[in-house]
Amino acid sequence: MTKRLHGKTCVITGAGRGIGAAIASAFVREGATVIVTDIDGAAAEREANALGAKSFHLDVSNESGWDALHSLFPRIDVLVNNAGITGFETHARPQNPEHASLSDWRDVHRVNLDGTFLGCRYAIKAMREAGAGSIINISSRSGMVGIPGAAAYASSKAAIRNHTKTVALYCAEQGLDIRCNSIHPAAVLTPMWEPMLGDGPEREANMAACVADTPMQRFGQPSEVAALCVMLASDEARYMTGTELTIDGGILAGSAAAPTRQV
Repeated sequence: MTKRLHGKTCVITGAGRGIGAAIASAFVREGATVIVTDIDGAAAEREANALGAKSFHLDVSNESGWDALHSLFPRIDVLVNNAGITGFETHARPQNPEHASLSDWRDVHRVNLDGTFLGCRYAIKAMREAGAGSIINISSRSGMVGIPGAAAYASSKAAIRNHTKTVALYCAEQGLDIRCNSIHPAAVLTPMWEPMLGDGPEREANMAACVADTPMQRFGQPSEVAALCVMLASDEARYMTGTELTIDGGILAGSAAAPTRQV
């Protein structure tokens, strides 16, 4: 049986680990030619070597980096804008609307929003000759609701949600079969969570506390996000554009998320 992404050239940002690495792995299994990009060039190279893919060192907030990527890969079929930061990676300064610094606010938006804008711009250019392609923007559940303690992150992800629709409509107006959709994960078990979970006897309790308000009572897996990306990247989804897919264990299904557990 023909693999779902056979013959497609796919660029994935932030693919050195976590969700991005899972997407890269899934795309390779489905027959795609994959370019693994990451700000950590060594991580991108390791992941690419393990998969038999190509690698490229890319800071998504740097316009010249995208220009260099275009020089090497002027034609692609799929772009996954996955790279992003929360703002808590290197420090524990406040990220709420009252105390967050303008510098921290801009740092998060520079990577998450500017990076997605530059990625979409590159993709349209790289897909225009063929007149078709798929742009997949990784937003977040946090882009659909308010997050008091992570104002910059929530704002940037909400903007990605909106820009996705703008890109989708623009491409349609241009007569291009270039689709743009967003995926909105909630708690997905990636290395980002490890500092909060720990590796001692309290780990299981910490994990349960983190998903206490999730109806399915568990973390999502990177492979589950990757499966959605495969579908959106494939020709099976050619009539889908400007849509948003949530993958959150049911947390946005209603106003009261915590289920009643029966023993």
